[in-house]
Amino acid sequence: MPRTLKIGDRGGCTWPGTDPLYLAYHDEEWGVPEYDGRALWEKLILDGFQAGLSWITILRKRAAFRAAFHGFEPEKVAAYGEKDIKRLLSDEGIVRHRGKIEGAIKNARAYLVMEAEESGSFARLCWSFVDGKPQHNGFTSIKQVPAATSASEALSKELKKRGFTFCGPTIVYAWMQACGLVNDHMTDCYRHAQVKTVKRRR
Repeated sequence: MPRTLKIGDRGGCTWPGTDPLYLAYHDEEWGVPEYDGRALWEKLILDGFQAGLSWITILRKRAAFRAAFHGFEPEKVAAYGEKDIKRLLSDEGIVRHRGKIEGAIKNARAYLVMEAEESGSFARLCWSFVDGKPQHNGFTSIKQVPAATSASEALSKELKKRGFTFCGPTIVYAWMQACGLVNDHMTDCYRHAQVKTVKRRR
């Protein structure tokens, strides 16, 4: 991956603006296929906290979120009670929203139920909605990128059925983009071709 980029290397991927943290996120994380179930779950939780906010707000608070939520270990989050909720509501480093905090706890419990049914079942379920492999789109303009798709709508519906919350079709599609289930880098962005070469780790 190039560390010194020229103007235009990101092509139509203009959404990171000039913020160094946002640019690094675009260049190193966004769109890279993620197959680890726990990592996928953590990102879905963070996308749920993003609802009504910008992603850069969450990105700036990500380290604080990880510290507050015990490294996003599902077993620990699932065991949270009212004392933990009050602790989180007093933590100025995160988004202090009771509904979203309670949703994260609920989602941890739903995740553990799925994992108990079949090892790695959360990741397999999510990837099944793109037939187990990244969907590489060919968008040339940010205006072409949808807010949601039939796949994100179907996955959202399935997750809700399994007890997840804060996982509407728009949140799920943003999560799919971030986790590489879909490659929505613009075709003139250098990362569009790069993420296509990422191989699944066995």
